[in-house]
Amino acid sequence: MPLATNLTEAFKDLVQIGIALTSERDLSTLLQRILTEARRFTRAEAGTLFLRENDELHFAVVQNDRLVRRLGDAEMQRVLQAEPLKLADLSLAGHVAMTGEVANIPDTYTIPADRPYTFNPLFDVRCDYKTRSALVVPLQDPSGSIFGVLELLNSLDETGCVVPFDPGYEGLVRSLASQAAVAIRNARLEDLSFKDALTDVYNRRYFMVRIEEESRRHLRFAEPVSLVLLDLDHFKDVNDRFGHRAGDEALREVARLLQKHSRNFTVVTRYGGDEFAVLLVNTAKAGAVAYAERIREVVDEHKFAHGSVTVSLGVASLPEDAASGDDLVVAADKAMYEAKRRGRNRVAAV
Repeated sequence: MPLATNLTEAFKDLVQIGIALTSERDLSTLLQRILTEARRFTRAEAGTLFLRENDELHFAVVQNDRLVRRLGDAEMQRVLQAEPLKLADLSLAGHVAMTGEVANIPDTYTIPADRPYTFNPLFDVRCDYKTRSALVVPLQDPSGSIFGVLELLNSLDETGCVVPFDPGYEGLVRSLASQAAVAIRNARLEDLSFKDALTDVYNRRYFMVRIEEESRRHLRFAEPVSLVLLDLDHFKDVNDRFGHRAGDEALREVARLLQKHSRNFTVVTRYGGDEFAVLLVNTAKAGAVAYAERIREVVDEHKFAHGSVTVSLGVASLPEDAASGDDLVVAADKAMYEAKRRGRNRVAAV
């Protein structure tokens, strides 16, 4: 298909994508979607979304199809989640973050010496990869604030060969990046109102919003949704014997373990008191049960400051166990209390 036709269709899509981005409340999901959409438009083999923090650029999302095929996603993320980039360094991303300019490089290995930026081949050497073409744009909102950088690598033609990014894509990607910057700003602000102050995971208010959204998504696309409810066993005894400070620290530790052992787009919530709710998007019941058992083992084996802590977990899924988000909570709650009835420190499913 000719580039002009592709661009026409892409600009039509851009309006709908902008609406979708601004309605997405979860920051990690939003960042993944921004990079995925930019790569789709430009046929980029790989890309990175950096977020700016003071004088550094941090790797927020990294996607690379070739390295995933060779290394697997987990190993690719480990390799590519490098140290933050200093803005003062002469990197492509740093230059774009500082100036707000778009950089479209046909071949990173032939950047002239007189340019105010350079390409560091260390990444390519370490990963046995070849970065040729690059399109780098700022995540800049209408006020001029630059939140980060969107970096796309190796545009592919119809035969799969690496080609330069066509200049026609620059305006499109910059428009997408501007919409993304506004969405990121809004998500960050909303993120603060949706976080639990003690544990820094999402609060019940956010959970109710997301479970309703995922229920509607399930009805539309028939994607499975699972819920894991977990409760700390004998938590009152911890507070009574060691004090509320020890209880608070136990809650914070359990929250950290849940975040550490969950995927980026899993919704970890402090549901209330010593109870947590974990919403597993696009996860069938068998996967949710496996996740719950893994979490049970992680908590059981973890060394808490005051002694041992165990949890009881209940699992329920759409569509097997419920017809709505509210029903899903009721089903998972019943399963959790069944786990407690059977002796605690175990997983029960509806």
